[in-house]
Amino acid sequence: MNDTIAAISTALGGSALAMVRLSGTDAISVVQRIFKGRPLATLPTSTAAYGHVVSGTTTIDEVVITVFRAPKSFTTEDLVEITCHGGAFVTRKILSLLLENGARLALPGEFTKRAYLNGRIDLTQAEAVMDIIASETDAALKMANNALSGQTKQYINSLRDRLLQCILEIEVNIDYPEYEDEKQITSNILLPNLLSLKQELEEILRKADIGKLIQNGIKTAIIGKPNVGKSSLLNALLKEDRAIVTDIAGTTRDTIEAGLKLGGVVLKLIDTAGIRETQERVEQIGILRAKKVIEEADLVILVFDYSAPLDQNDAQILDLTAHKKRIIVVNKQDLAVQIDLSQIPNHLLVSSFKARDIERLEKAIQDVCLENIETDIDYTYLGSMRQIEKVKEAKRHLEDAIASLEEQMPIDIANIDIRSSYDCLSMIVGEATSEALHEELFKRFCLGK
Repeated sequence: MNDTIAAISTALGGSALAMVRLSGTDAISVVQRIFKGRPLATLPTSTAAYGHVVSGTTTIDEVVITVFRAPKSFTTEDLVEITCHGGAFVTRKILSLLLENGARLALPGEFTKRAYLNGRIDLTQAEAVMDIIASETDAALKMANNALSGQTKQYINSLRDRLLQCILEIEVNIDYPEYEDEKQITSNILLPNLLSLKQELEEILRKADIGKLIQNGIKTAIIGKPNVGKSSLLNALLKEDRAIVTDIAGTTRDTIEAGLKLGGVVLKLIDTAGIRETQERVEQIGILRAKKVIEEADLVILVFDYSAPLDQNDAQILDLTAHKKRIIVVNKQDLAVQIDLSQIPNHLLVSSFKARDIERLEKAIQDVCLENIETDIDYTYLGSMRQIEKVKEAKRHLEDAIASLEEQMPIDIANIDIRSSYDCLSMIVGEATSEALHEELFKRFCLGK
């Protein structure tokens, strides 16, 4: 890991500025070979120098070089950032010159991986870097920044410390029974601590569901039978003609997906094929996909037609979505009423063509989606499925330890599961993680991170 790596750290394309970054023992000397300006060896850490990148006698670009000397850099190694003009050709040309002069092209995520391996950040902070880049709302950005600042790490470590204290007390009792002044650990002493820890892990997992919605968006399925106005409703929410709208039932044959920022969250809207009994093969496939979307959705917008009576298909759709968080919309209220509204619980009357009605629907969606997010304002959530799965695993081991103690089994049997629970939490911050996991985690980064 002593070699010097280089990569373009900004998106390629037309822009005012771009950045090429290097990290490693020879980062400063490699840049000096192509830089005409102040000698970089005399530049103090965290300062910049103006000059030109050259290839022989040819000037390539006017640049600003910023030097960060070890250990006061992101990677804790000597790190150099070259800010140049933002054209793709000139940026690639500078990178090529660096590679010709001794640097190696960085692997995806290798800068952040070095920061982790050098002890600059832990795995939760490394994952937070990705989350900051992917943030689409203020809430998602706040959550990622909390993790990057170390709050998630501190929270997990506080739980690890409590588990470690249980483990140490058990093992002192087992290994050194002759110490009469040492507190004797019994099931009655241990159980309250483990039950409290289990409750905290359950709370973490509850918050993780909220965090997932903040970070990934709320998967929102628009469901109804054909020709109730699902596609019109999608277009009205997006304020653009994304879906084809006709008066022919069954126009939408497959799912249509689109993103919508609404308040503090992102909705991942999915318009689906109308659900009804049909013998048409292609439409049947679309209906099967719609039913699958219902099961996977975080929120269902269930649409009925104000101008048509209810039928067996409507009853089936109500049953299919009964177990889901849903908003029931009765669309086309600008037409003559035919529906029996007494059969539709807690509905919202709208017309897709009236802006005020769409605003009312947006408010209803925000009320449903943001109620939990607004009450859990600390934003100390788990940031990835890897972290969530490890907490679930830690909780299962704790439950096994609790069951052992409640069945009056020896404490050293319960200690096996307590240690396993501790190991799972350690993996979240990266203190007991395999090299294979490191590779899988960091390869998801872009080249310049």
